Amino acid sequence: MAYPRSFIEEIKNRVSVSDIVGHKVKLTRRGREFVGLSPFKNERTPSFTVNDEKQFYHCFSTGKHGSVFDFLMETEGLGFPEAVERLAAQAGIQVPAQDPRMVEKEEKNASLIDICEMASVYFKTRLGGAAGREAFDYLIKRGLDETLIQLFGLGYAPGDRVGLVKNLRDQGVSDKDIIEAGLAVQPEGRSDLIDRFRNRVIFPITDSRDRVIAFGGRALEASVPAKYLNSPETPLFHKGRTLYNFAKARQSAYDTKTLLVVEGYMDVIGLARGGFNNAVASLGTAVTEEQISLLWRLVQEPVVCLDGDEAGLLAAYRIIDRALPLLKPGYSLRFAVLPQGKDPDDLVREGGAEAFNNILERANSLIDMLWERELAHAPYDTPERRAAFSDRLRKAVRQIEHIDVRKFYGEEIKKRIDALFAPANRGPQANGGQFYGPNYTGGYSRQRGGGKYYKFKSGASAEARRSALASGAVMLPPREAMIMLAFIRHSTQLSGHLSQLEKLDFVTDELKYLRDAIVDAISHNAPLDSGGLKGHLISIGYENLMMRLEQLPDARMLIFVRPESDPEDVVSGWLDAIELQHRLITLTAEKSEAETDLATDTTQENFERLMAIENEISTLESKTLS
Repeated sequence: MAYPRSFIEEIKNRVSVSDIVGHKVKLTRRGREFVGLSPFKNERTPSFTVNDEKQFYHCFSTGKHGSVFDFLMETEGLGFPEAVERLAAQAGIQVPAQDPRMVEKEEKNASLIDICEMASVYFKTRLGGAAGREAFDYLIKRGLDETLIQLFGLGYAPGDRVGLVKNLRDQGVSDKDIIEAGLAVQPEGRSDLIDRFRNRVIFPITDSRDRVIAFGGRALEASVPAKYLNSPETPLFHKGRTLYNFAKARQSAYDTKTLLVVEGYMDVIGLARGGFNNAVASLGTAVTEEQISLLWRLVQEPVVCLDGDEAGLLAAYRIIDRALPLLKPGYSLRFAVLPQGKDPDDLVREGGAEAFNNILERANSLIDMLWERELAHAPYDTPERRAAFSDRLRKAVRQIEHIDVRKFYGEEIKKRIDALFAPANRGPQANGGQFYGPNYTGGYSRQRGGGKYYKFKSGASAEARRSALASGAVMLPPREAMIMLAFIRHSTQLSGHLSQLEKLDFVTDELKYLRDAIVDAISHNAPLDSGGLKGHLISIGYENLMMRLEQLPDARMLIFVRPESDPEDVVSGWLDAIELQHRLITLTAEKSEAETDLATDTTQENFERLMAIENEISTLESKTLS
């Protein structure tokens, strides 16, 4: 709606900028202005000023500048009409009458909102009654408590085909309005209505003002074709323009400067249980352009949390294509790739807030995800393939509409391509040949002692890349991690024992992929010293994993791992660790077999066998590797 200029000016005159800003920023008067710490950036020296006479605020650290309306829109994610309404109410000013058609539309929408609120009360009441016992038990089994159930307004839609319809009719709601609110369906050729949601746990969906405008329902019967069902498109609800929990997440997103984007209702609620109140969900659809704009109303770089499987990565790549044309200075997306098969709720429940925070800290930038997507088409062992790789990236960059962002993306992509395909000087070769290593993905290296060329499988596999993107998601087994770190630090001394490393099994996929990359590099090229091997691994996507290895507590404690250790101590300690690891892996398999035997045949012999295996495992695990 267009407001009269005189009305807007009257609000500005009655509501001072410092009064509104002062609710969020501690202001100190300095002459004619107020100063304080920026609400948009963490800082120690105040760079934020408010001038009531000129009716504006200005942040020198971020360049943000605006009126009292802009401040509410920036800090609370309000739209302009919402900011106007709030400030008008605070100033005690009546909002001017609108166009009659707009008034009629708003009155109609208000009526539909009232109907949705009635439905919400109905669903919540049923969840608390005998009919909702199964639904309530389901929520409790999912780890929710009554506080969370009430906070998110969860409810239950009974299996009764007309329970809600009858309830709303009894309150004077017409059939037409029930249908228009998306709460019932009318079968073709019939006059009666049927409840849209039946025998489902109900999740109210609210607008930016936290008013119920739609519902999502989770089926309690496994035989139902649609596990999740949302309200249809209505005058109130447009799925592609709505985010679940947007209103409730607003304040926490402002306080933490972080907004999490997850897949579904239970992800949002599970994160809230773990203390993350700044999560929203995209209602089961691919994130739309309108939803990205909504996210940016709250924070500049929302974090999209996705499963680390193929479907999760494909979803991330679709979001990238949606976001590229919209990018603007300071506004982008980051991507936190979760371990395969784990949703945010699982991670918080199993590892606590710290485990999830570790993943968020390692979130990938949009440009890194774009680069990973195109890099996945390796190998690039011919000029044509390299040209296609470069062309795909440049086409993606051309989608960016903002001229400056497009320029800097283009420069960064050019730098990465140049580095990827540039010859890497790895030191002297026996025959003087130059080593085109991992920076030259899909290239060749001349093996010492002859003119034969070996194809270098430098690009990490798709599985390895997913593991690298999700680095930090899984705790690394200390013994396995130290075996790998020792080899990287002492590759010159341990290269002669490469076959031992090649035969070793690892619990985590991350370390398996890292082992394969090391074996491949050393098998097909001249011996690499520690620096050369580290550089190679970093260049093919293992930088985060390398950092995690270096930061483990045992990295300084174990003699065979320390960089300064005597070569003989390194070799003997490393081989002992390998032998111990082999034995533990064998015992673990034997333990599983013994448990199965005991379960099927409960004899004293089987019991004693299992106890003996467990005792040996306990003894070996208590041994120090130093």
